[in-house]
Amino acid sequence: METGPAPPEGFVPHDRRSPLTEPWEPLFVRRTDSAVILGLRAGPAHANGRGFVHGGLLMALADNAMGLTCAHRLGGDRSLVTVNLNLDFLAAAQLGQWLAFETDFVKPGSTLCFAQAFVTADGKPCARANGVFRVVSRD
Repeated sequence: METGPAPPEGFVPHDRRSPLTEPWEPLFVRRTDSAVILGLRAGPAHANGRGFVHGGLLMALADNAMGLTCAHRLGGDRSLVTVNLNLDFLAAAQLGQWLAFETDFVKPGSTLCFAQAFVTADGKPCARANGVFRVVSRD
């Protein structure tokens, strides 16, 4: 488990865990009326071979944040799966920085949900993600 400065105000431990994200703990979440924002303090478990944050981690957590936000915006007990995911890398995220994954656009529909998120490192954009999610039945 990575340690470091406390997360920014409003972030609490993320209560939704998965085998994929377990090595990246602790993850944090801040919920608003319109978004589910994920965050973490970048540490050694998040690094690539060059010593900065791995792009795959940025993509996986952007996907997670957008999917959770789409479900939140659709309301109820909705489940979604990723149909398409794109990520543009804008700058390298460094170890020790606070990473936030914030969805700033959602176009919900009955079958598909479109979303865009920005990943920031200490408040500066380091990636932009776009995703399309299919609303699926939990049956």
